[in-house]
Amino acid sequence: MRTISAKIWEQIERLPEFEQASTLLLYHSLKDEVYTHDFIEKWYKSKCIVLPVVVGDELELRCYTGAEKLATGAYGISEPEGEPFTDYEHIDLAVIPGVAFDLNGNRLGRGKGYYDRFLPLLPHACKIGVCFPFQLVDSVPAEPFDIRMDIIITTDENKLSHSYHSLPACDR
Repeated sequence: MRTISAKIWEQIERLPEFEQASTLLLYHSLKDEVYTHDFIEKWYKSKCIVLPVVVGDELELRCYTGAEKLATGAYGISEPEGEPFTDYEHIDLAVIPGVAFDLNGNRLGRGKGYYDRFLPLLPHACKIGVCFPFQLVDSVPAEPFDIRMDIIITTDENKLSHSYHSLPACDR
């Protein structure tokens, strides 16, 4: 899975949205998600990387400042310590995990709605869903309050529609 994950991150690094971004919302991956740890380490000194922290029923963001400043939080996820990051308007790119995605940008999460409640707070961020090829499906159930991704990245390029990469939400 780490090899597939590395290929996904290589695709993200080639996106103009990534190249132009200075502040990124990422996530500290669990075992069944696209692996993020190496990518975070590679970029946190040159781009501002913020990671989610579960606080009750909501997500709070904190800046990543190194692996030694992570603590195990809710659901066994490593979360950064420190003060909350609240400058949401300056988040340029948000990379979001999911259980499944479809080509319409719909995302199926783990069922708690953390990202669906949080993502509307990011008015300028291009939202990228990352997944393994088996997680990209024809259709996922979507409710009106679900937040669609602007781009879906996986390693199975035959399933991706190139026009999908230029949805207006990511145009700057």
